[in-house]
Amino acid sequence: MLQRLGFPDVGAHRRFVSALAIDALGSGIWMPLSLLYFLHETSLSLVRLGLAMTVANAAAFVVVPYLGVLVDRWGPRVAMQAGNAGAAAAFLLYPFAHSLPSVTVLVFCATVTRQAFWSALGPMVTLVSSSGERELWFGFLQAMRNAGYGVGGVLSAVALTIGSGAAYQSVVVANAVSYVVALLLMLGVAVGGRPLSSTITGHRVRGSAWVAFSDRGYRTLIAVIFCYALATMTLNVSMPVYFVDSLGLPGWTPGTVFVINTVMIGVGQGLVVRAMTGSVRRRVLQAAVAFTVASYAMFYVAHALSVVGGVALVLVAALVYTLAEMTAGPVVAALSAETPPPDQRGRYMAATQLAWSASAAVAPLLYSWLLDLGPLAAWGGPALVCLLWLLLIEVLARRMPQVRRPVTNLAEPETAIEAVPPDPARTLPLARDPDG
Repeated sequence: MLQRLGFPDVGAHRRFVSALAIDALGSGIWMPLSLLYFLHETSLSLVRLGLAMTVANAAAFVVVPYLGVLVDRWGPRVAMQAGNAGAAAAFLLYPFAHSLPSVTVLVFCATVTRQAFWSALGPMVTLVSSSGERELWFGFLQAMRNAGYGVGGVLSAVALTIGSGAAYQSVVVANAVSYVVALLLMLGVAVGGRPLSSTITGHRVRGSAWVAFSDRGYRTLIAVIFCYALATMTLNVSMPVYFVDSLGLPGWTPGTVFVINTVMIGVGQGLVVRAMTGSVRRRVLQAAVAFTVASYAMFYVAHALSVVGGVALVLVAALVYTLAEMTAGPVVAALSAETPPPDQRGRYMAATQLAWSASAAVAPLLYSWLLDLGPLAAWGGPALVCLLWLLLIEVLARRMPQVRRPVTNLAEPETAIEAVPPDPARTLPLARDPDG
């Protein structure tokens, strides 16, 4: 069945895949209630809770690169297990957090342990998949996460409807239990243990926690991921406010757009990756930018239509927007996982987590300001982000040969469509770019 939808054969990796599915389900239950829980279960004001979460996330931001060192040292499987164990412990302590310091500390602990999990996921996927099926695997996991988030979101809606303290506490416990179950499943995974040390010319390869930023090509990839992530943040930040407050559309419109996004990715992600097979990754990323800008243009035009016409155009734009996400997501994930030196993959992929964290920090303030300026600014601003994204893709194609290679799968082995000249800077991964 999975193969018919364009997904890989999980084969011997069922425990690993099941652990990720359970993890996504728990996260889907928790995410809609993350702020509401503390607002409902503590006496802290919204402003003080916002301060606690900002401080916790800012502190975690500094720690993330060092988590990558631990991934490389322990192996991704152990890092994921530790991340699940730590997250379970943090969430089980949430009911006892009532003061500003205790909320800040526990949110920090939960954030760090989740970042450890995500920093290890990419290196783990490279171990369970072959070089010719990376987009398939990352597309599959993206679809599965969306499905888990969707189901979890339905369960969290039940808790919100009930609205009692017991309902809120049950969400916290359910999330903690999901991490415990994921941990137990990961204990049965064979691959991803402590890696053997790699050597170059007889010397042990070493690198700091920030080594990814000394690699010119990967540094550019981080910038590409930041722009891509910032563009995707419009789904959660700009769209709900714009649809309801700016366009005056029915209140069910944002939820319907989210359902479209979730269902399309959950069902069609593998088919999109199959359709991309043989296309050069650079071209695929360029197409994703074009789809994204086209969706923004349709959202903008909707302000000149009637309510019925606006709803119809917004729903069509949601299809185009989701197609962009389905196109770019597996490619940037594959590039971020397969291009680093194997013994430093954790450190490199932790750096990509910083790009996602930075976009999550920038988007609410930036997009709220643009929304306040009107429809043209609301979608013209993100369109400029896409223009920067497009320019960075061209820079990346010159600095990272893998971007000039095609999307592949097991049936079609990797062969370069465009000529890829040797890149001396990638021969010695730790060599600093002389241009800084």
